[in-house]
Amino acid sequence: MDKLTAKEEEILNLFWEKGPLFVREIVEMYDDPKPHFNTISTMVRALEDKGYLDHLPVGKSFQYRAIVNKEDFGKRNLTSIIGKYFKNSYLRVVSSFVEEGNIPVEQLRELLEEIEKPKKE
Repeated sequence: MDKLTAKEEEILNLFWEKGPLFVREIVEMYDDPKPHFNTISTMVRALEDKGYLDHLPVGKSFQYRAIVNKEDFGKRNLTSIIGKYFKNSYLRVVSSFVEEGNIPVEQLRELLEEIEKPKKE
């Protein structure tokens, strides 16, 4: 899937928060001055072309819905970041979190113990 602009990601977040939406509903969610209907419509169609949304015809309009969930989107972005900034090394990522104090060593030990436990069938 193609990468998203910040504005496209903002709109995709609206679908995750609200569920299926019409373009006019998205426009109404913005504060004044509201973006133009055609601007939002173009971004929504771009999200559909990129594989993040699909639509259902409702009368003379279309209702759009997300077909990629937020968790999958986050995982894809994380993989991209790890590749770009950490040379595809998950160990470097974890090391940097430990060094920065974002993951206490004790929590890391607990995680390792949990992973090493035999799986109950």
